[in-house]
Amino acid sequence: MEDPGELLAVLAAGLGAGAVNAAVGSGTLISFPVLLAVGLPPVTAAVSNALGLIPGSISAAIGYRRELAGQRRRILTWSAGALVGGLTGATLLLALPASAFERIVPVLVGLALVLVVLQPLIGRRLRERRSREGRTAPADGGPPLIVGLTLASVYGGYFSAAQGIIYVSLMGLRLDDGLQRLNAVKNVLVAVVNTVAALFFLAVADFDWTAVALLAVGSAVGGQAGAAAGRRLHPAVLRGLIVVVGTAAIVQLSVR
Repeated sequence: MEDPGELLAVLAAGLGAGAVNAAVGSGTLISFPVLLAVGLPPVTAAVSNALGLIPGSISAAIGYRRELAGQRRRILTWSAGALVGGLTGATLLLALPASAFERIVPVLVGLALVLVVLQPLIGRRLRERRSREGRTAPADGGPPLIVGLTLASVYGGYFSAAQGIIYVSLMGLRLDDGLQRLNAVKNVLVAVVNTVAALFFLAVADFDWTAVALLAVGSAVGGQAGAAAGRRLHPAVLRGLIVVVGTAAIVQLSVR
């Protein structure tokens, strides 16, 4: 990959992916196709993409640091599951054929979008039920959420497209918390999964250092820009943006 146009395209893809990941999720659907278009084999592209987007995930988490305040304990709990899940997913990427997840991924993303749309209604019903029964929501969502986030991290380590949307939908069902705070945690979990998967790939898989470097620079800048924009969005607008991006993800994944 030496053509200036290709280099610029990968840099721009990193910028766009970093921004979209920070605000919504699904940035991989911008960067991964570009890596394929410039000639990288699918597995090499997936590995290079995971490595290159790490700075963007970290940048996005830093951009949401105010929303992360007071969430340290549950972030540590969920990050442990994300680490295990991400490593498992990275192993599956090298062990299974690429077609293994192709049919189920659009279904997973579609289900996540339905949950995102219905989350205000479901959350209100759950709060009313807990109020009648004199119970409060577990601060970490309880075992069901921990298991769900860990399984979502397996998917994220395998192929991270719309991983953030799945995280937000699961957290929204189990927690009485604002969407922006959940979005902030999503960025941390994505960073954990990308990092552990990338470290695994460094030891056992081929990657393209040029693509990695360009994505890293672009995603780091994009992560800050996406966080700055995303934090200003009203929750209803952010929810709508998640649905739009997620729907585009389903279409793209279905026609691949």
